[in-house]
Order: sequence, then structure tokens, then C-alpha cells
Amino acid sequence: MLPRLGFHITTSYSTESQMQYFDTHAHIGLIFDDPIEQLLVCQEAKQAGVSRIISICNSLMDFKQVYENLKTMEHVFHAVGVSPSEVQNPGKDWRHTIEDAVKLPRVVAVGEIGLDYYHKFGDRKSQIELFIDQLDLASRLELPVIVHNREAGKDVMDILRDRIPSSGAVLHCYSEDAEYARRVLALDLPIYFSFAGNLTYRNARNLHETVSVLPLDRILIESEAPFMVPADFRGKRNKPEYLPSTCAFLSEILEMDPETVSRALFENACKFFKLPVPAQAPTPTLS
Repeated sequence: MLPRLGFHITTSYSTESQMQYFDTHAHIGLIFDDPIEQLLVCQEAKQAGVSRIISICNSLMDFKQVYENLKTMEHVFHAVGVSPSEVQNPGKDWRHTIEDAVKLPRVVAVGEIGLDYYHKFGDRKSQIELFIDQLDLASRLELPVIVHNREAGKDVMDILRDRIPSSGAVLHCYSEDAEYARRVLALDLPIYFSFAGNLTYRNARNLHETVSVLPLDRILIESEAPFMVPADFRGKRNKPEYLPSTCAFLSEILEMDPETVSRALFENACKFFKLPVPAQAPTPTLS
């Protein structure tokens, strides 16, 4: 069912709220350059109920720096990989760099990786080779992958059909339509769908329809900070602390209790990233 567009969601970020949220994709290093500001962003998110975050970097050099900046933040987990934007310069001995990085505490995924035909980074063949190489590496490392797809849906689906790691993949910041989602589900593979703040935009009808056809246990949410700020915060630099607004909108689309949805999304993310559900995670009361 499509959402009743025109309503306004007011989300409370009180620390007294029992709902918890898992931001599965945030570019902390792009929100602020300053390490102290990065720490503050993570702490403010936690105060808003975003009790787990996956930090994402496009390059291995950025990963090294951001990981060092955030290593004291125990609620921040990390993905490591080479995005398609870096296809022409993935870094010297990048495979070994990733293999070493996943041995660090709280590194839980390979990503973001994938294909981007909109920006035309390098050539299509090079992007596909880099994507496949990292999928195979993730398979050997027994880690899930975070997949970037920009105007490359057919190739992404075809490649995942043959090379998806057993630990699964998430199509981050989902931008395709409901029919594409149905075809992905028909593959019967461990693929999840993650939605960012653009889900809350009035004209994002393809995303609203997609959410309505997906099983709840395949849905994740993300901030994609500092991009894709939710509609309630238009004009501001996006931060993980705004994630509850996206969850509230998703609950409206699904016509479900927000606590039930937030709990389900939290558990979905924990399952995907192979993390235990913390004991303090609340049990929702069905209305």
C-alpha cells in the first residue's frame, strides 16, 4: 500500500525513547573532517537512539583514517572496500589491505562496492572486474557485502546471481523500482534492501511502492549521511541522528506500529552483519 502523501511526521529524539535504530550506512568521514566532530556525530546519534552505525568509506586510505578516528566508539562498526569511484586507483596491493583490515575489531563487511554507470568511473569492464574481485574476496573472508548500484541494475543483478557471498548482500540506498525488487527476491538469495532519507520524499513513489512489496525481514534503513537527508530536515547536512525520521515514515507506509518496525529493522541489521542483538534492545508492544 502506498503512503498517504501529505502527512507530516514529527519524530521525537528523546533519550527516554526505548526504540533503537541501526544505521547501516553512514559516511562519517564526509560529514566533518575534524576527528572531534566525527566523534560528536556518533555520540549524538547514540543519544537519539541510533545505537549502532556502520561507517562507510569509498577508499582504503579514507578507511584507515576514519577507523583510527572512531576506534573508541564501540557502537560504530566498519565496512572496508573499494567503491567504483576509485576503480582507476584502488590502491597498491588493495586486496591484502582489505584482508588485513577485516582482522581489526568491529570490521564486519566488505563495502561499499558495486557499479556506477551514471558517473562513468573508469570503464564498465574495469568496474565489473573490481566488483567481482571484491565479491570473491568477501566470499573467502565469509563477510557480507554492501552494494552500490547507480544505473547498473541489470549487471548488478546478473553478477550477484553468480557471485554473491554466502553471507549475503545489501543493495544500499535502494533506487530501483518494485519490479526490480521482485526479480531480486525471485533469485532466492540472501539479499537485503536498504532505504535512506530519500524514501521520505514526496516524489519517491518507486521507493514507496517497493517497500510495500518487500518482506519486512529483508528491509534495512540507513542515513547515507551526509547525503539523502530526510524530508523533515531538508536544507541541513544529514547525520545519523536523523535516522528515526526515516523509520517513522517507513512505519507509515507499512501501516505498522513504529516500535515493531524499529525492532524488526534493528534485528534484520544485526542478522545481516552477524552481530548479537543487545540485551537492552526493547521488545515492542503490538498495538
